[in-house]
Amino acid sequence: MAIIKQFDKRTGITYVYDSKSYYDKEKKCSRAKRTLIGKLDPNTGEIIPTDGRNKGAKSQPKSPSPEIDKDKRIQELEDENRQLKLQINALKKELDRINA
Repeated sequence: MAIIKQFDKRTGITYVYDSKSYYDKEKKCSRAKRTLIGKLDPNTGEIIPTDGRNKGAKSQPKSPSPEIDKDKRIQELEDENRQLKLQINALKKELDRINA
């Protein structure tokens, strides 16, 4: 029994397998049976368990999101929206002046 890491070039994900060797009498050679354990997190190096259909990662609870001040964020977005509306109006006036 061994742990095998296999890198998928298409997705850039490293998968981790549990490999068990056995002897195949018909083919007269040793073979390996691999069972998927999960994916390797590139940042932490931890193994993220999965069932092979990306359901394992979804079933795990995610870390809580950092607390944000919602009222402050709403105010920032409203200010940004106001500025963008002013820019749109200025550009419309400039376009009318150019087309006139």
